[in-house]
Amino acid sequence: MAQAVNVAELSLPQLEVLKNQLDQMYVPGKLSDVECVLIDVGTGYYVEKTADDAREFFKRKIDFLTKQMEKIQPALQEKHAMKQAVVEMMSQKIQQLTALGAAQGATTKA
Repeated sequence: MAQAVNVAELSLPQLEVLKNQLDQMYVPGKLSDVECVLIDVGTGYYVEKTADDAREFFKRKIDFLTKQMEKIQPALQEKHAMKQAVVEMMSQKIQQLTALGAAQGATTKA
């Protein structure tokens, strides 16, 4: 997103862009005003901003998301470790049950 706003530095009168249509389908289009851009601020809302304001918006958004990721990363690592412990315990139990079933099958055949 932030890199796309740098098109203003090209100072082309009509710049080719890909326009989002119907969720994730993009169609070619022309950007006639590179000084003023329309940015998606979430939940279907768009705001018209200058290219400089848009760059600042995206910088703030990237910083915010980076901080949020850093906050939740320790919790995610802990959850992953817990999941691994459960998977290992289940594997051990399955091996024990398989061995027990094989042992019982061998004693009934004998």
